Amino acid sequence: MDLVIRNATLPDGRQADIAIDGARIADVGARLPCSGAREIDAEGDLVTPPFVDAHFHMDATLSYGLPRVNASGTLLEGIALWGELKPQLTQDALVERAMQYCDWAVARGLLAIRTHVDVCDDRLLAVEALLDVRRRVAPYLDMQLVAFPQDGLLRSPAAFGNLKRAIAMGVDVVGGIPHFERTMAAGAESVRLLCEFAADKGLRVDMHCDESDDPMSRHIETLAAETHRLGLHGRVAGSHLTSMHSMDNYYASKLLPLIAESGVAAIANPLINITLQGRHDSYPKRRGMTRVPELLAAGVDVAFGHDCVMDPWYGLGSGDMLEVAHMGLHVAQMTGKEAMHQCFLAVTETPARILGLEGYGLAPGCHADLVLLDAGSTVEAIRLRAARRLVLRRGQVVSEAPRARASLALPGRPRDIDFRLGR
Repeated sequence: MDLVIRNATLPDGRQADIAIDGARIADVGARLPCSGAREIDAEGDLVTPPFVDAHFHMDATLSYGLPRVNASGTLLEGIALWGELKPQLTQDALVERAMQYCDWAVARGLLAIRTHVDVCDDRLLAVEALLDVRRRVAPYLDMQLVAFPQDGLLRSPAAFGNLKRAIAMGVDVVGGIPHFERTMAAGAESVRLLCEFAADKGLRVDMHCDESDDPMSRHIETLAAETHRLGLHGRVAGSHLTSMHSMDNYYASKLLPLIAESGVAAIANPLINITLQGRHDSYPKRRGMTRVPELLAAGVDVAFGHDCVMDPWYGLGSGDMLEVAHMGLHVAQMTGKEAMHQCFLAVTETPARILGLEGYGLAPGCHADLVLLDAGSTVEAIRLRAARRLVLRRGQVVSEAPRARASLALPGRPRDIDFRLGR
């Protein structure tokens, strides 16, 4: 074998060796008898498939403060700021910022990103830029592009034509934002048009849906119904779905089975949902994230996305999907052991399934894309936002980082501290 990782802890808690031949995993099991040209002792630490971000905005990333800072911190001011910034954008600047973020992502073990790209600029400047970035990073990072009519498919006169042009240029997924149309009826019409277009082209769909505190914003219902009508099961995701946290329980009891039956996946964005929603509330303030435990209990695939990093909507972030899982765990109050593990899956296996990533996983035949974390379990990884000791892409080390350590100078106490219980 080219590489053997010994003494690894897998996400399901098993102890195993992982044998890698070329760019693929050849075998996984306890005490594998094979030898490797290189062998790495994981020392019981967690080895996982790479992190996957199911919802991001690469065209806006690292643009914080341009043209000015979002003073109110609201979604609508962020959209207005982006509208002010678009005429000033250059392709070189877009590519430079996106490439820097992709460097951060690889260092964090984040090797697959689905990013929405605004198609309401008639120049399609951001589309061209991110197609270029996708080509450049392809050897080490999987990138899916979503054609996103930021200003509304029907509200922006050229949006649908631009979306079709973007798909023809090589954008992968059909996006939408029905709650930003001028009326509920127009929002529902946009969902129908986009789903029919996707069905005709054989494409996946990922719509910003009901990113609102308004319990009457119910476009996820239409999205699920259109998915079922057109036979798009397993190819559609609804992102944000924040209005669900304000809906009454009776309506939600009807909606959840519909989403599950249609095979629509849900993508929550904990860092941004908790930041942007509830802005019109005094006290008590709503939590601002969709009903994650209830969706999971209904059998719906739920992933967590980062959404924003240092852009008009959010001034923080560094590409760390464990930070996203950490926030999601808290906001959804998923503090049971299995629930915390599900939050780890929400930034690894589940988004990989939603994106349809080929060869993802820890089974023989899968791509040798792996992350060795300074943690002994998925829960500990979230708790510590664990350092990525090694990141492998197709069997090659693409990033390394030291363990997290501190040295104490206290009489009678241990000198070396690693923040891991029982060590």
